Amino acid sequence: MAVITISRGTYTKGKEIAEKVAEKLGYNCISREVLLEASREFNIPEIKLERAIHDAPSVLERFSFGKEKYIAFIRKAILEYATKGNMVYHGLAGHFFFQDIPSVLKVRIIADMNSRVKEEMERRNISEEEARYLLHKDDEERRKWSLYLYGIDTWDSRLYDLVINVRWIKVDDAVDCICKFAQLPYFRSTPESENRLKEALVQAKCKVALINDFPKAKVYVSGKKVEVIVPEARMSGERIKKKVEELLSPLSLEEVEVRVQPKVIPD
Repeated sequence: MAVITISRGTYTKGKEIAEKVAEKLGYNCISREVLLEASREFNIPEIKLERAIHDAPSVLERFSFGKEKYIAFIRKAILEYATKGNMVYHGLAGHFFFQDIPSVLKVRIIADMNSRVKEEMERRNISEEEARYLLHKDDEERRKWSLYLYGIDTWDSRLYDLVINVRWIKVDDAVDCICKFAQLPYFRSTPESENRLKEALVQAKCKVALINDFPKAKVYVSGKKVEVIVPEARMSGERIKKKVEELLSPLSLEEVEVRVQPKVIPD
């Protein structure tokens, strides 16, 4: 189950590159499908959620634990696609969900502002000044979104294994470069990376199952064992454990340990 994530901004040819990489390698190409999946579970019309991604994350603040719920749903959706087979994911901050999983190739596609401005001017039939303003605004909002949700800056090159500037590099050359990197030993799927991916998916499914009743619950997965730590709430510890086990029962987990974390009373 090899995974390639491609982070991109507007007018960077990132979508085209991702689709061609997927076609050349015979991988699934995923982007909007994940958004639709998360939208259905989050119970927000897809168009509104998509607009929120490009405008601001403030829409999530209308919901109780909206940020945590969105991350839980989108993470589960992406990981489900990843465990189905070889995948190229292109979209906003997809690499965030694979930071601790080995063998995942993380790519960033960038382009110079002048080229992007020219494309924006042609597409919208607007002035250079307007195009530059809109692109700066879009870049800033995408940056805010990633910082708000994941605490990462998408412009930080340290997050990626490969950064490609398409100012001079042609699309097909960028595709060839990514495909060659994907064949390196470091980025080939291994039993360890597949197990880590499966554990991450189990963790994500547990988080989604618990998110409405226990949004602050922490879930740890090691092999077949699942450990859930829940902050002490108004109900008793035994009732919390029973409720957690009830919520997780549809997942048919082999071994579940639930611990209730006592409240820390300041001196």
